[in-house]
Amino acid sequence: MATARWNGTVIATSTETVVVEGNHYFPRDSVTATLQDSNTTTVCPWKGTASYFCVVVGDDVNVDAAWYYPTPKDAAAEIKDRVAFWKGVTVTDD
Repeated sequence: MATARWNGTVIATSTETVVVEGNHYFPRDSVTATLQDSNTTTVCPWKGTASYFCVVVGDDVNVDAAWYYPTPKDAAAEIKDRVAFWKGVTVTDD
């Protein structure tokens, strides 16, 4: 099972993550933290355009700490509707 934690709080757990380039992509419904839409996007040549979320736990906000591919390219179809984390979020295989 993969677990994502930020500031000591579990924000996602799943036995069904997809690992791409060392990042665990969690099913969206496994995320327990509040995710706020961000205007940030980045482009990966083989996955497509990533959109970002701010992760909110209590009164704390981690800006752009989660990303996802709303319409991934065919080569990355397995990560559609999944969320990955960074910026201080620790992901472990428990």
